[in-house]
Amino acid sequence: MTSNLKSSKSTPPNAPQIRALSRELVRGLGMLDQHCGLSGITPVQAHALIEIQSAPLTVSELADKLRVDKSNASRANAMLINKGLVTTQHVAGDKRKAQSILTAEGRALFDSLDTSLNHQVAGFLDQLDADEIDALGRSLYRYQRAIQASANQVGYTLRPLTPLDNAAMAAVIRRVSDEHGLTADKGYSVADPTLDSLSECYRDDSAIFWVIEKDHRVLGGGGVAPLAGAEGVCELQKMYFLPELRGLGFARRIAAEALKFARQHGFKACYLETTAELKAAIALYESLGFTYLDAPLGDTGHDACEVRMLKPLI
Repeated sequence: MTSNLKSSKSTPPNAPQIRALSRELVRGLGMLDQHCGLSGITPVQAHALIEIQSAPLTVSELADKLRVDKSNASRANAMLINKGLVTTQHVAGDKRKAQSILTAEGRALFDSLDTSLNHQVAGFLDQLDADEIDALGRSLYRYQRAIQASANQVGYTLRPLTPLDNAAMAAVIRRVSDEHGLTADKGYSVADPTLDSLSECYRDDSAIFWVIEKDHRVLGGGGVAPLAGAEGVCELQKMYFLPELRGLGFARRIAAEALKFARQHGFKACYLETTAELKAAIALYESLGFTYLDAPLGDTGHDACEVRMLKPLI
């Protein structure tokens, strides 16, 4: 499986391959062992020890940190107490709640475990060049964020725009535009004559627009379509999200879907225009590998958008 990944840079690993790599990683790090190194505690107990070392925690807080149910967190916490590594104290102002804190023995074990595991990982990193280590760190960070975003998005539906969504999506665009002062008289998307009939603009096979829906309400969306006047280039278009949808990772998800769609349809590059007012959006585009252009590309009809960016797709 590893050799297959290395042989084709143009074909990213799929879900089964990522799962296989994750299993190997878990095994290589000893997460299936009965004890974590020479510490005498299990990997789950070691994770609990690390979190409690960072700050006193109730069992509920520990469960949230470990992303396990409360009974599992309580069991790990009880074992650490039995081993004399953790003790409890009352929460200030609420004697009904108890927080776990490390004992002197627990702090000593944590220090030893921390040093040992850092040494172990440093040995792994010795096998990599500096640029590979940098890429690894950024990829692990992005993967962790993707896992969290996926959890945040439970209960929402991402689907293609239909004619029945036109009015709702137009309302989203008008509301968000008004929030940021992107008025129609300045030439932004809110002035587009097609705003109330968006689905008509994405009927071609080389274009698509997605909406995010929850409880039968359209809360935002975005799309991609060929860029007029620039052969082989597509444009990321109309990424608008209501406040209640922000921070859940949907902007990145739609942008990522758009880039994959563009590659599948043979586009050589993806272009976008935005405004400096939308700082969070610009940071997202930068993180996705878009770079700035000095002049506009193609014919978008939005002369008020002073920020232009492009990402090569080949």
